[in-house]
Amino acid sequence: METIFGLDLPTLWFLVIGGLITGYGVLDGFDLGAGALHLFFNKEESRRLALNAIGPVWDGNEVWLVIAGGALFAGFPLVYGTILSIFYVPFMLFLVALIFRGISIEFRGKEPMAWWRKMWDVAYMVSSTGITLLLGLILGNLIHGLPMNEKHEFTGGLLTFFHPYALLIAVTTLSLFMLHGAIYLVMKTENRLYAKLTVLVNNCSKFFILCFILSSMVTLIYIPHMTDEFKEHPWLFVLPMLAVLTVLNIKRNIDARKYFTAFVFSSCITAILLILFAIGLYPNIVISTTNPAFSISIYEAASSPKSLKIMLLIAAIGTPLVISYTIFVFWTFRGKVKLNEMSY
Repeated sequence: METIFGLDLPTLWFLVIGGLITGYGVLDGFDLGAGALHLFFNKEESRRLALNAIGPVWDGNEVWLVIAGGALFAGFPLVYGTILSIFYVPFMLFLVALIFRGISIEFRGKEPMAWWRKMWDVAYMVSSTGITLLLGLILGNLIHGLPMNEKHEFTGGLLTFFHPYALLIAVTTLSLFMLHGAIYLVMKTENRLYAKLTVLVNNCSKFFILCFILSSMVTLIYIPHMTDEFKEHPWLFVLPMLAVLTVLNIKRNIDARKYFTAFVFSSCITAILLILFAIGLYPNIVISTTNPAFSISIYEAASSPKSLKIMLLIAAIGTPLVISYTIFVFWTFRGKVKLNEMSY
């Protein structure tokens, strides 16, 4: 099989898609977390400041999700079709929530009435929380595995998705994004809202640490296939150790009020957890609980080598452009949020 940089093409594409999903988790994670916390702010000024903290970046961050979806379709069309078919209802709800999240941000400031703004505040919080929980639910089901037959057809029902492990991962994802968002907001605000957020960040860190410990223990006990690669390659245990140290450093920097460093570590733990998820699945992408032989591996699902090479070239050109744009936007809108006539 043809290799590039010592990796076969399906594995390389697996890493590319994983990198794009990680980029989305890190960047849109704090947006979604900020939205989930929105109703914790009681004053109109505080809510406007929180919205304007993510205002310049939220739509650009979602580009990573679009690119990841396109890369999955190009690299592993069988997986793309299977996952979208299995999670049809969750993905429809996800898209509806994305729409309402966008319009709630844009429509909130169009009218001065209190009821109007409160309605869109609720829509913003509910949609942001819903998106996060749905992402966690899908992730939890992919980790656990899904009932599929030899034709890769889903044999379960809607309630199949709502088993305890998937719900635990959904709540853990919410706790992580809330912490990530709270740290971002505390970096962007000052005065009263800053003081309120320092308390909120501390509470969110405790919530996430509890969920992190619980989900890690449950995964180790009840999801044995997630540790197979680690048993085969013991050096990979560096990553779980790094995850624990990263979580501890988040808490340490929050207590020291070093919020930028805490934000770097919260970004790192998001990436590390997704890397651990990818290692646990590899070389599969969708695991069948009916029969392991019915699982979909990257080698079975990959496009032709020619297609993978062409798309890899496009990704090599496009990804640096997206990264450059992201860095430019964050640099341009650095510093504390100030309200003016152009603000939300």
